[in-house]
Order: sequence, then structure tokens, then C-alpha cells
Amino acid sequence: MVGMQAGGQPFNIMIVGQGGRLQYEALVFVASLRQMSPQFAGGVFVVEPQPGPKWDNDPRMSQDIRDALLELGAQVVPFDSQVFGSSYPYGNKIEGLAALPAGEPFMFFDTDTLITGELSDLPLDFNRPAASMRREGTWPQEELYWPGYTAVWKSLYDRFGLDFASSLDLSHPDDYWQRYLYFNAGWFFGADPAAFGQRFVDYAKAVRDDAPEELVIQPLDPWLDQIVLPLVIHSFGGGRPGPELKGLDGDVTCHYRLLPLLYARESDHAVQVMEAVTAPNKIKKLLKGHEAFKRMVYQGRGQKVRAMFDRNDLPSREQQIRNQIKAKGFWIR
Repeated sequence: MVGMQAGGQPFNIMIVGQGGRLQYEALVFVASLRQMSPQFAGGVFVVEPQPGPKWDNDPRMSQDIRDALLELGAQVVPFDSQVFGSSYPYGNKIEGLAALPAGEPFMFFDTDTLITGELSDLPLDFNRPAASMRREGTWPQEELYWPGYTAVWKSLYDRFGLDFASSLDLSHPDDYWQRYLYFNAGWFFGADPAAFGQRFVDYAKAVRDDAPEELVIQPLDPWLDQIVLPLVIHSFGGGRPGPELKGLDGDVTCHYRLLPLLYARESDHAVQVMEAVTAPNKIKKLLKGHEAFKRMVYQGRGQKVRAMFDRNDLPSREQQIRNQIKAKGFWIR
């Protein structure tokens, strides 16, 4: 059962543990949670996809990383990929929800996230699910002969019998991307992972296999999770997070995405947390097995990237930041 929280309703945390880069990020995530949020008393579930027909290779973590996660008090829980797998690895966050205890409030985080403050102090209302607003207008993509934002999004709400009008942010003009409910799927929360996860799977499978005709020229990969997440959240009576949750993607969590981007654009505090939680020898020994952590954190390349940018005057688009880092030969993932 889930433990009691200091600041509010108890909940479990879910991240995905998978071989390759994600397993190293998972270790850093849990280490940062333990160091920066000592009052968090809920379960920490690292859901791990298992080998099977949907995977081209074995997606499981290495034993030494698994042992380190267990030592930090996380639970490693297996799940079988029935729908996605190698063809769409982002589907792990959708299917993995089934591995959590049903009926207990949950919060999902991408592994490339740092906990930078006391998570249990956040006033989370699990009966009103929400997700990260730290996003760009990546989908739908404007095309020469497309029907426009309203037609694309309305076709999806109509497909699932949802009320489209109540999802709109009317402070933005028609056919401007921020008018429409759109999240980064880097974090989201809800009251019941079983119900939320099943609906997420059902909606995602329906859009992938039989999208409305308004989507015919729209790419679904890699955006499928972010296309469907607003529909799932809206269907459970949720929506955009309120100002009381500004600590998420703020003082309490940092979704850094990739190490070069962390050093280029995130706060001094986030960088200090990264370097503090990766310093202990037990963790350092494991993280040095991944080239990006070895070069960026331990060999000082991250600080060279940091010196390239003024955090108060960053390029307006992430791609511009990436391009500048690549031009200096510092890009690594």
C-alpha cells in the first residue's frame, strides 16, 4: 500500500526502466528523489518492459542498475508489451501503467527528470488529472492542404465522444496552437493507473490504427502519446495545471530531456542537483558506463556547454540550442 505524505494525499510514482540510456536516467531520477524529497513516502515503481514478440531485442535493465534502484528503495515491476514495443517505445509509459497498484493515485515522470525540491508539498488533486505544459507547438503540423488546428483536434474529441468546446483556452485565438489542450507527456498524474492506463491504451491504439481523416497527412510518430494524453485527461475531468502546481517544471522538478540541454538552459540549482546526486562513488561507477554521463558530468563537457549560453537570453527554439551545441562538437545523448 502507498505511504502517507507530509503535504497531502498519498501517491505512487512511476518511471520506465529500460536497457540503454533510460536505465541510467532512472538511477539518477530515484537518487534525486531520495536526496531532494526526503518526505516522500509513497511507492516508487520502476516499470520494466519484458522481452516478447513486440520487442526486437531484450529491453530489460542490467542487473547492476536494477540492484542499485532496489537499494534506493524503488520497486522494479515487470510488464508485457501487448500493443507497442520496439515500433513505438514511448508506448511504455502507456502500457506500463497497468503494473501499478490499481486504485491508488499515481504520478508518472519521464526518466530524464530531476527532482529538485520537496515533491510531497505539492497540492495535487488526483481527481483532476493534469500534465506538463512545458511544450512547444510540435503537433499538429501545419501543412499546405490541411484542415487547420480546430478541425484536427475536434475530429479526435468527436471520435471518443468528448466535449471539444470545454477543452479550449479561449484566451488564445482560433487556429493558434495554445488554444487547444496540448501537453508534454514528461509528467502526468491521475486517481487510478488501471483506469487511466486502459483508456490511454484504447485511445492510442484507435488513433494509431484508424485515425480520423483530418489526420491523414499528420505524423503520429513520435507524437502519439502527446496527441492522446489531452483526450485521456479531459475524459477524466482534468485539464491544464493551475498555478499551485508551478513547482512542477519549476522549483520541484526539472525535465531536462538530454544532458547537453540541461547544461545549456536549466537553472544553476538543477545543475547543482545533477552533480550532487551523481557524485557518490556507487552511483558514479555505474553512470560512467554511459558515454553521455561520463563526458558531460564527469569529464566537464557539460560546464563547457553551459558557458556557451546566457540563461537569460536563450534562443527561442530548442532546435537552435541543439544546433549550436552540435557545431561545437559537444552534442551527445
